[in-house]
Amino acid sequence: MAKRDYYEVLGVNRDASEEEIKKAYRKLAMKWHPDRNPDNPKAEEHFKEAKEAYEILTDGSKRSAYDQFGHAGVDPTMAAGAGAGFSGSFADAFGDIFSDIFGGGRTRSGVYRGADLRYNLDISLEDAARGSETRIRIPAMEECATCHGSGAKPGTSPTTCSTCHGHGQVRMQQGFFSIQQTCPRCHGSGKIVVSPCATCGGAGRVKQHKTLSVKIPAGVDEGDRIRLSGEGEAGMNGGPPGDLYVVIHLKPHPVFKRDHNDLHCEMPISFTTAALGGDIEIPTLDGYAKVKVPTGTQTGQMFRLRGKGIKGVRSSGHGDLICHVAVETPVNLTPRQKELLAELEAINQKDAGRHNPRARSWMEKVKEFFAE
Repeated sequence: MAKRDYYEVLGVNRDASEEEIKKAYRKLAMKWHPDRNPDNPKAEEHFKEAKEAYEILTDGSKRSAYDQFGHAGVDPTMAAGAGAGFSGSFADAFGDIFSDIFGGGRTRSGVYRGADLRYNLDISLEDAARGSETRIRIPAMEECATCHGSGAKPGTSPTTCSTCHGHGQVRMQQGFFSIQQTCPRCHGSGKIVVSPCATCGGAGRVKQHKTLSVKIPAGVDEGDRIRLSGEGEAGMNGGPPGDLYVVIHLKPHPVFKRDHNDLHCEMPISFTTAALGGDIEIPTLDGYAKVKVPTGTQTGQMFRLRGKGIKGVRSSGHGDLICHVAVETPVNLTPRQKELLAELEAINQKDAGRHNPRARSWMEKVKEFFAE
């Protein structure tokens, strides 16, 4: 089957610049990469076609040959010169383009982006709800101030690596294919430090501590991340620094438990208040709120205070405060208290179904179970 014109494959004009060709290829590579199209059997064919067009048109000599002689000028089965010109193109395409597409940290010149860092920050529930600002001290690899990141002793400079000639990569020819890999001598930097800097030992970076101010937005929750751009480790060989991610962790609170934007608390009330009813004061993050307890309140009954929870970072309104009632049994009774409670129990037993309906219902279910 005849090959399509390479310019037509990439959708560019014949006078397109190399940057325009790269841009067009990136779009096609993202669109047709087999990993992104597992259910499309033709995706790999389109991907290979675009890659082949890119490999030819981004190489000056191959593009010139293609412009003059068409596909015959770059066919490896034709002239020896054309075949030799094809070597290395696969590695070039993957090294130069796919590091951009899939987030590689190293460029062809040996420039490395600094590593991202993570800092776990414990904060109180109050700070999470209202927002705050704090300062943190973190260890990080910073550019060496003595050699300014070059790794070489002051007054000297790194020399070009004789193995890769400064490219940071070497190629190994295997028949028709050419495999490109990081230079084993300079480790991708393209340079060799003959006289290393005494401060950093030739690494170009030193370990230091720095203090940063972190603004905590109101409403952050457990596991939320705050990104401090450029505050990660310094890059290598002039590469950009990484980022610092501050991960929020909420300290246990003595009163409240958080559930997204809602708050929960347990409120003990006396036996008398539960039986007779009355007003109680429930704590909130903004003080106390008065709640009326109805007569006959049981343990586990919940009271919901609308809007007394937390307004999340991405929420339009506040959550609620849910108070769980726990009826407290009196302890350390005096003889008189015991006498009164015994008298109360005697009265209750005369009409147990009225005064203790839950107990009576439970006993009836027990009797039915054993009667079966």
